[in-house]
Amino acid sequence: MTVTGADAIGVPDSVLADLVLERLTTAYGAAADPGRAAAMRAYMKDVAPFLGLPTPARRALSRTVLAGTPRPDEADCTAIALRCWALPQREYHYFAVDYLRRYAPRLSSAFLPVARRLVTTTSWWDTVDLLAAHVVGTLVEADPRLGADMDVWIVDEDLWVARTALLHQLRYKERTDTDRLFAYCRRQSGHPDFFVRKAIGWSLREYAKTDPAAVRAFVARERGRFAPLTVREALKNIGDAP
Repeated sequence: MTVTGADAIGVPDSVLADLVLERLTTAYGAAADPGRAAAMRAYMKDVAPFLGLPTPARRALSRTVLAGTPRPDEADCTAIALRCWALPQREYHYFAVDYLRRYAPRLSSAFLPVARRLVTTTSWWDTVDLLAAHVVGTLVEADPRLGADMDVWIVDEDLWVARTALLHQLRYKERTDTDRLFAYCRRQSGHPDFFVRKAIGWSLREYAKTDPAAVRAFVARERGRFAPLTVREALKNIGDAP
């Protein structure tokens, strides 16, 4: 049984989320830079409005926001993530991603539908890729039964869900399920979207750091399936031959 089709997700009550969101909106709002925000929004293809906070400044503010706060439980993480995602400015989404990356080991398999909600809401590579590798990947590694969910996600019509399935093993190294990785790459080899074709190449390129011979052999065997972009990405650091 998978958890992908879980019931609609509500925002849990959380005193910690109340505190964090009050501090967060105050600190980020006071530091907003409208001029920089316009440039950041344009760079990210207008996926969302921005406050105009560069990453170092934003993360420094985040440390201040979280100073003295307790470690969250899963309900706190869910509430903070969903409440941040309900705010329009992208920096709040970045805060949520950073928070979940930090506390992903504390999350259970039941968090996967929340992760899917984040992946499929205001979707772009800047949040999806980190959620895939650091949150979804952590959940699946902790509970291998969630591999069944990834088998569903890889054929999802939403390209960002499929991309997440492709990238969830990105940090696994020698723990990678190579049969699943290669099967996913084959399954989406004909996908028309750049972001899926790129993800196939990226997932192979990353695993090539662990087993270059396996990736080289896979690409040689299946090369005709893949777009040139995918092949270039996969072989970027290892080439066609030893």
